[in-house]
Amino acid sequence: MTTEHVWRKSRRSQNGQNCVEVRNTLDQVRDSKNVAGPVLRGDALALTRAIQAGRFER
Repeated sequence: MTTEHVWRKSRRSQNGQNCVEVRNTLDQVRDSKNVAGPVLRGDALALTRAIQAGRFER
């Protein structure tokens, strides 16, 4: 069984500027303007939850 990797970006993005895309497996993030460029690997779901929980507030 092969898993297809799909990249998604926010519906709130304006004309594709300053956006990132997240892979459907939630383990990689990339710059939407440079899809062949470097990829940040990590747990995007854990990062999203931490942001929502206010762990990065000053």
